[in-house]
Amino acid sequence: MSKILLSLLVVISASALAQDFPTRAVKLLVPNAPGSSIDTMSRIVSARLGDALGQSVFVENRDGAGGLIGVEAGKNAKPDGYTLICASNGSMIIAPLLKKSPPYDAVADFAAVGSFAVTPNVLIVNPEVPAKTVKELIDYAKANTGKLNMATAGVGSQSHLSGVLLMTMAGFDSLAVPHKGGGPSVNSVVAGQTHWTITPAPAVMSFVKNGRVRALGQSLPRKSAMLGDLPPVADTVPGYDYSGWAGLVAPKDTPRAVIDKVNAALAKTLALPEVRDGLAKQGAEVFEGSPDDFRKFLAQDQASTIKVIKAANLQAD
Repeated sequence: MSKILLSLLVVISASALAQDFPTRAVKLLVPNAPGSSIDTMSRIVSARLGDALGQSVFVENRDGAGGLIGVEAGKNAKPDGYTLICASNGSMIIAPLLKKSPPYDAVADFAAVGSFAVTPNVLIVNPEVPAKTVKELIDYAKANTGKLNMATAGVGSQSHLSGVLLMTMAGFDSLAVPHKGGGPSVNSVVAGQTHWTITPAPAVMSFVKNGRVRALGQSLPRKSAMLGDLPPVADTVPGYDYSGWAGLVAPKDTPRAVIDKVNAALAKTLALPEVRDGLAKQGAEVFEGSPDDFRKFLAQDQASTIKVIKAANLQAD
């Protein structure tokens, strides 16, 4: 059989697969623990994604090792569209980059399907810190070198890297104080044990509303309807953009026609008011686009995270 004929048969086979897809249930691998924010958002989306595809989409949690276990399992699955992976910056970008031998590359080893949510981080300070704006915090930190501490959810966490990015871009220093998770890190700012942090909005907005911390800005490069008049950090530090996100990827070599079909179903799903409202309750906004848009986004986020990890002097293990 000639190479040309073989290639033609492969194309025909892939086209036939896409035309019939899906004929059975689709598995969504979630590399996060049940009840986590990513898990909850995945279930909000998957319930309606199944309706749009005409087959059920069931969630299988495969957590552990910062998301490496679940994502790697998805990478090695059959590339037929019946296994999707919920990707987030923690599991898809940060976790592998903190390994000396990364088990996968977010861009090279997967087929991007589409993003579905973005979760802005909020920059907060303890009320005893006199700063009431992002600029005032930067100026205060520069005038009081070595006196301000930044709480993080742990070394290499999103709050750690988002804070390091802010300090690097704005040209000031704070001692990063790691905690065992986002809750304890926020509580330390509330208690005045640390002075500031930048962390996912859902973890802090209740404290902002009751006055136990002061919000200075948020991490999206634009204003957020969900966060009202809270200004973007980028208004003060041009180019700052470090938010949480979630999307869908598939094993590499999944037929493009299948990818496009899932992306179209995802777009229909994200247009539903109940899905948008459900994501909003998790502190997330709808974040959608084409497979090519998402692939480009993954490449940009990966490149940005590599720079931040180097700035933070994090050593791969």
